Amino acid sequence: MSGLVLKLGPKERVLINGAVVENGDRRSRITVLTSRANILRLKDAIHPDEANTPVRRACYLAQLLLSGEVDASTLLVRLEGQIGSLADILRDPQSTEILGRASQAVAEQNAYSCLKLLRQLLPLEERLLFQKQQ
Repeated sequence: MSGLVLKLGPKERVLINGAVVENGDRRSRITVLTSRANILRLKDAIHPDEANTPVRRACYLAQLLLSGEVDASTLLVRLEGQIGSLADILRDPQSTEILGRASQAVAEQNAYSCLKLLRQLLPLEERLLFQKQQ
């Protein structure tokens, strides 16, 4: 049986279905066998104050879905809207594909896959914003 394999460093924290779990003093591997479990590495989490760009805002919305502490139906609509706005701006083939897959993940209510896909756009957004500032 396969599943999601989490490789955790010492004292690393992860949010699993709303519960914060902390690893012990050694590196470890955990296999999550339950499909559709809501999992977020806390070291990868975006703080609300850091959700200050379009892609970061979309990632933050997906992250909120993973936390399980918000109304999912309302947030799914907001996330789909944010992805649609990004699709209007990021029109290169790679971004279009990523955003299409992220939109499909939202339709399937798979926040983990959506977040994973959206995070791929962060370097592009950073380059575009940095380029614009120069």
